[in-house]
Amino acid sequence: MTLIELAFALLALLATPGPTNTLLALAGAQRVRRPLMLPLVELAAYLATVVPLSIWGQHWLEATPRLRLILTLAATVWVAVLAVRMWRHATTAKAQGAAGVTALQVGVTTLLNPKALVFGLVLIPAGPDLVAGLWLFAGLVIVVSLAWLWLGTQLAGRLQPLVNRGGAVWLGMLAALLLGRVLTA
Repeated sequence: MTLIELAFALLALLATPGPTNTLLALAGAQRVRRPLMLPLVELAAYLATVVPLSIWGQHWLEATPRLRLILTLAATVWVAVLAVRMWRHATTAKAQGAAGVTALQVGVTTLLNPKALVFGLVLIPAGPDLVAGLWLFAGLVIVVSLAWLWLGTQLAGRLQPLVNRGGAVWLGMLAALLLGRVLTA
């Protein structure tokens, strides 16, 4: 895969709505404090997962065949917990002045994001150079996460409760999809 092909593949997967992107859009809509820190948290979490997977991932999967299933199950539970929290946040935010999306939630969600498996086990190792692929990945993570934050700011205002509920429903659907993968594996 050439660097340009890798860029398009990474961009397509990064931009796809998923748990981390949903949280970023919600954070933008909720106008959280220090929103520009969230792309850096996402990048750090992705790199903590993607770099080891890119280097040693195939070996780990061969040595521990159930590892992919275990990681998917952990992601399923976390995304389901986030869905419940976002649903509750939609009803309690006004009454309690709740904080909304946190950097910790973005970090943990990104660490458990199934996309990291694709980045680290398939796309980046298929690129022409590991270091160049990781630099490209890092730049695209920042750009895409800023875009999701901006999208969220466009949805803020009177639609806030609907945005929170919509995000919760989307996260719930993603958790169900992940659970389906676990159950059929």
